Amino acid sequence: MSVPTISLPKGSLVKIGLKNTESIHYQSSPEELVQDTLRMGEGVLTDTGALAINTGEFTGRSPNDKFTVKDETTENTVHWNNFNIPIEDKYFHVIQKKITDYLNARPEIWVRDAFACADPRYRIAIRLVSEKPWTNLFAYNMFLRPEEEDLENFTADWTILSAPGLRLDPAECGTRQHNAAVVSFKHRTILIAGTGYTGETKKGIFTILNYILPHEKNVLSMHCSANMSEDGDTAVFFGLSGTGKTTLSADPNRKLIGDDEHGWTADGVFNFEGGCYAKLINLSEEKEPEIFNAIRPGAIVENVKFFDGTNTINFDDGSITENTRVSYPLDFISNAQEPSIGNIPKNLFFLTCDAYGVLPPISKLTKGQAMYQFISGYTAKVAGTEAGVTEPKPTFSACFGAPFLPLHPGKYAEMLGKKMEDHNVNVWLINTGWTGGPYGVGNRMKLSYTRAMITAALEGKLDNVATETDPVFGMEIPKEVPGVPTEVLTPRNTWADKAAYDGKAKYLAGLFVKNFEKYASGVSEEILAAAPKA
Repeated sequence: MSVPTISLPKGSLVKIGLKNTESIHYQSSPEELVQDTLRMGEGVLTDTGALAINTGEFTGRSPNDKFTVKDETTENTVHWNNFNIPIEDKYFHVIQKKITDYLNARPEIWVRDAFACADPRYRIAIRLVSEKPWTNLFAYNMFLRPEEEDLENFTADWTILSAPGLRLDPAECGTRQHNAAVVSFKHRTILIAGTGYTGETKKGIFTILNYILPHEKNVLSMHCSANMSEDGDTAVFFGLSGTGKTTLSADPNRKLIGDDEHGWTADGVFNFEGGCYAKLINLSEEKEPEIFNAIRPGAIVENVKFFDGTNTINFDDGSITENTRVSYPLDFISNAQEPSIGNIPKNLFFLTCDAYGVLPPISKLTKGQAMYQFISGYTAKVAGTEAGVTEPKPTFSACFGAPFLPLHPGKYAEMLGKKMEDHNVNVWLINTGWTGGPYGVGNRMKLSYTRAMITAALEGKLDNVATETDPVFGMEIPKEVPGVPTEVLTPRNTWADKAAYDGKAKYLAGLFVKNFEKYASGVSEEILAAAPKA
């Protein structure tokens, strides 16, 4: 990327309280941002040329410190809960002034204009003002990069102010502690203070798109990855961080549309982002060559450790965090789809990392079961993805993305069910978690087996195979899958102690039923009938 000849209109920053406009780096190239980071002593280069940084105190999202301003815009539209935590508008103004005063006092700041949403019909313009050059590089990697002509009359729809070094006073700012990420739909602004975790930046935009698109545009927003075959067959993969969305969508035989965030319109799907944010823990070139080879100049790796005396990443070292990450532009993937738009999907995959080792590695769902599983969003929180999580534990996250959904989960589920019905979509539940016993006893499902199962489903090789019905959860389990040992397919068969499996299956079913109680009054009989038999 060359340095733009267009300069930033200074008045556009003065409007949001930024006065120190002489020290602004506008639309810097990746090379310049890397050099700025190195000059400030805040990063080093790996042996492959990627920039390695440490995000500081926070190496994952802090969901208890994410706030949404409760005002006339959001009071009756946002689903207020443990993830959508209200904060008064007066505190938004206090925090915004704290951040702008802080940024005005910095010797230099970095500004980037970018877009989100590959479908131009739904594109939004974003302006990031950041304290750190590496936050700016993250935005370059993860958002859509404008052409120079796009910058001539650029007007931001949304502004992000990022100040990792600022510690807030909770009593003065209405926050829980010294860090916060605050979204105001009225002011179209995201404030990030006290945390350097770059994922807060992208998830802030994801959150606002999960409000705008379904609520205002009748587009289903999804926490998913997506890819497409050469003949246009599109597949979508739902799942929380650590379940395999990025890994399984990076298929060398299919074009990658995107690895995390998409919209589903009347005529196809589109990526919200311009890059990938992949987990690095236990990465190997053999298992994930596309991600491994994307760690090159321009990429940012976060919170990794090196082998002693080298700048070679030790991917197995999670001593800083299990949530080690790399961000890179989508075109670092050799088979990226350009533009990042695909057809209406024929297959949906719900990815779960079952820490109990109960769910089958692949099963086909009826529409009712699919809706039940979608609203339930069962998986395990994988260590490091959120602050304070040190080992996998079971959780339920509505629509496989509850922390980022401002609307009631029923809204997204209703839209998905309609699309499934309209387009006769196959829905598969894929367990990428444990087999042969629970976490600590069994083993993680082999990635090669999971890939073989997904390939068989995509190629139609499971359409006519014999199945057996899971007696507790009701889904249909294929009796054979090409390239996968038969004994792996039925989870009960992988346990040495069959009675222990039966007990654990009934226990997990009970967790599903208990979790679903809060949604039961607002769903159809078809969905309620799909509950497991506890």
